[in-house]
Amino acid sequence: MTPNLTKGCVAALFLLFPVTLYAQAWPTKPVRVIVTFTPGGSSDVEARLISGPLQQKLGQTVVVDNKPGAGGTIGAAEASRAAADGYTFLLSNSAPISISPFMLEKAPYDPVKSFNHIAYIGSVANVLVVHPSVPAKSVRELVVWIKAQKDPVNYGSGGIGSIGHIIGEVFKNAHKLQVEHIGYKGSAPMLNDLIGGRLRFAFDTLPQNVPHMQEGRLRALAVTSVNRAAIAPDVPTVIEAGEPNLVAENFLGLSAPAGVRPDIAIRLHGAMTEVLVDAGVVKRLSEIGVDGRKMSVAEFNAFVAKQVTDWAPLVRASGAKLN
Repeated sequence: MTPNLTKGCVAALFLLFPVTLYAQAWPTKPVRVIVTFTPGGSSDVEARLISGPLQQKLGQTVVVDNKPGAGGTIGAAEASRAAADGYTFLLSNSAPISISPFMLEKAPYDPVKSFNHIAYIGSVANVLVVHPSVPAKSVRELVVWIKAQKDPVNYGSGGIGSIGHIIGEVFKNAHKLQVEHIGYKGSAPMLNDLIGGRLRFAFDTLPQNVPHMQEGRLRALAVTSVNRAAIAPDVPTVIEAGEPNLVAENFLGLSAPAGVRPDIAIRLHGAMTEVLVDAGVVKRLSEIGVDGRKMSVAEFNAFVAKQVTDWAPLVRASGAKLN
């Protein structure tokens, strides 16, 4: 019996050995994370925040690669076409996943089928902010002020197809407002024009607006989350403002091209889980307005599928299009 047992153990080792090597072979070179917006915006800040701790866990450099444009679909399309070898990932978010594909006549990727959504990071509230020259102190007062203007009022967002754009269109349609959307390639250039007075109001992700709100360069009227944001506790929610139809939060995660090896998905998810419970990372994410939540790979993929189901009809009803 002993020789047979020994042979059995050896056979089992030979079966396991190549699998172990296979699982340990990744990564052997730098890993790229595609961000679908310009440097300085919320997605870029979060990608760079996690890249350092993540590369420590993986033992390889994590490179943040900004590919803005077309509501995030340029970067997402590039990620979807990349080899599913574990060296290209997408910092997935609401714009290129649950919004922009439905503003195109034919999307270059399927937000559910073209990716394996591996690690959920958290969600970020949006905020309705106005230039100080606008007299409105509440959402209701803003509606009244817009309707009193002779000409259409310009409002901005971080890009055509961004969640801020769609919220703005829902806001416009709900109140039959004469407003015109101006889309930018990221929040940073949009905020420059808003602070400069070339735009009158904007729907934008909250974190990058907080310093301007604190300095009086912008006035916040409402956040689009269900609960008040920890980084802006004095700003009411859209529910408190009587606009529950404007509830919307921008999710963030890491997604791989469909077909990525299961062992890579498992390792990346595990590494990200460790990153996201690190006290320093948790503190920094909280400071920039990210509300984290644990999700398994299966839960994150189900979450994305529901986001697509919920947002697609709203996007189509808004009439917003990407050229």
